[in-house]
Amino acid sequence: MSTTRDALFASRVILVTGASGAIGGAVAKALAAQGASVVLMGRSLIPLEKIYDAIVAAGHPQPAICPLDFATTTLEDFQQAARMIRQEFGRLDGLLHAAATLGSLTPVEHFDAELWSRVLQVNLTAPLLLTRACLPLLKAAPDAAILFSTSEVGQRGRAYWGAYGAAQAGIENLSQTLADELETNTAVRVNSIDPGPVRSRLRALAYPGENPNTLPDAETVIPAYLHLIGPADSTSASGQRICVTDNNSLV
Repeated sequence: MSTTRDALFASRVILVTGASGAIGGAVAKALAAQGASVVLMGRSLIPLEKIYDAIVAAGHPQPAICPLDFATTTLEDFQQAARMIRQEFGRLDGLLHAAATLGSLTPVEHFDAELWSRVLQVNLTAPLLLTRACLPLLKAAPDAAILFSTSEVGQRGRAYWGAYGAAQAGIENLSQTLADELETNTAVRVNSIDPGPVRSRLRALAYPGENPNTLPDAETVIPAYLHLIGPADSTSASGQRICVTDNNSLV
């Protein structure tokens, strides 16, 4: 018997990338707790299985697992994933992009060209291709949402953050472009979200000298993610960049 107490996401199907990461995993479990059927997408099977097992053990709707390595995945791979979602669930109501890779913090002058391409592939090109593959399903939904994750370096470049920052800036532009293109004749909302500093593996790689105990857990940003990926209401917007640390970000 399900232990779901709040069925806000009942009957909704949400695809979460980076589902084994700090934010992706936390939001995936929260979505399931509110009734969603979650498609868990990530690079490695074993971490995804841990999230899957936690959701099932809690009595929430059974999720699906879709392991894909964004560094090598092609449009056809993403199209196959979309076909799997259509076959298993018959619909898709939300797409949350939480997958990311840092690469390295290196001056642009010395940045390895192959690593640069890999960072942009994982953080920008793969999200684009996955979104394209899922658009027919999302456009068929009566009320759908796409949510891209971003960070402050997507707004203003910072020394040594070249590839990651360039990808984040691209994501924000892509989010705005998609929102503008889908505004007419679709019910798909598109936004980007900056969670701010959160305790995670990526944050630890970027700031190795930082005490992780000074950072909030990923659970603290869950409400903002659920608001933006959930059913539309009177406060819903599209084409917006939301910063979780802004007290007025969801008004």
